[in-house]
Amino acid sequence: MIKYLGSKRTLLPELLAVVERLAAAVRGAGASSRPEAPAATVADLFSGTARVGHALKGAGYRVLSNDHNVYAATLARCYVQADAEEVAEPAAALVREFKVLPGRPGYFTETFCERSRFFQPHNGARVDAIREAIAAKALPPELEAVMLVSLMEAADRVDSTTGLQMAYLKSWAKRSGNDLELRVPAVLPRAAGGKGRATCLEAVDAAAAFADPVEGGCDVVYLDPPYNQHSYLGNYHVWESLVRWDKPPVYGVACKRTDVRERKSDFNSRPRCAAAFREVLDTLHAPAVVVSFNDEGYLARPDLEAMLGALWGGRGRVTTLSHDFKRYVGAQIGIHDLNGRKVGRVGKLRNTEYIYVATREDVAACLGPLDDLTAAAIDPQKSFF
Repeated sequence: MIKYLGSKRTLLPELLAVVERLAAAVRGAGASSRPEAPAATVADLFSGTARVGHALKGAGYRVLSNDHNVYAATLARCYVQADAEEVAEPAAALVREFKVLPGRPGYFTETFCERSRFFQPHNGARVDAIREAIAAKALPPELEAVMLVSLMEAADRVDSTTGLQMAYLKSWAKRSGNDLELRVPAVLPRAAGGKGRATCLEAVDAAAAFADPVEGGCDVVYLDPPYNQHSYLGNYHVWESLVRWDKPPVYGVACKRTDVRERKSDFNSRPRCAAAFREVLDTLHAPAVVVSFNDEGYLARPDLEAMLGALWGGRGRVTTLSHDFKRYVGAQIGIHDLNGRKVGRVGKLRNTEYIYVATREDVAACLGPLDDLTAAAIDPQKSFF
């Protein structure tokens, strides 16, 4: 998986444990969307790297995944929708074919290696050559997603950043000198619960689509919305341009896509985020909802608990689990100017991540307490990144 701010890597054990409890409670209450299926359906409306969706699929659940950024939806199409029995063999053949392609400098090299310094030019030229080859193949959507993720992850392993694409390091990271190497992504076999699906919609539209009876409905919905003003499109604009391959005009030292200025999310706005989140909640049709959010976000714990408690006609039952984590590496390093001088002061080095679990009354009656889950295998010394 690519380096990603907000990744739920360290929270996965607890999230999986929560979903397992909820899926059993939903069945126990007779509220399953597909009682004949061997596993529950879980929707992830802000999928990011698809790390959570990938883990849920591996646990057997049918996963419906969504993100409004194209690079993130592509990650989900690879890790949630594509099944190994259909794509692994052709993907391996394409990796072997593309590994011997010579570098051919183009838009990517010019923009992200010469005008900026995210990657060394020899790797940029390889990215250009491989990306053009993928485009020329006109591959089926799922296989294309697997190859784009292979290229994205290969580039991520040789980048020169702290993990965000808002800036690059003044001096080349040691890993950036390595040669770009394609690998077949860890695509999973089809889940016991059924084939997954990945969409590229606004969260409220995905909530409506996944609740449609044609989709079979959802047993559990997982929500991991943006916390603050920093947009994921701005933080990972290189991946958006690599996947879209629209070769857009750029601006600034970081060579961001110009549409970063235009494609704004209400979740990145303090005045609008509460209404946006409430609209998503009002659109959901599921007996259980899980939300992850942290104490640096625009929505405070009492506000989120009140919103979730208002579900199901005001009869929602809410449990909140919390964990202390180190902040991401950029926060620990501090802020530097373009000449590498540290400016300002390093702020707080730790934050609290909350997992909110909301259920209908009938499901809550079958769920029982979740206090024991706070002892899940979580290492609080690890960075939440």
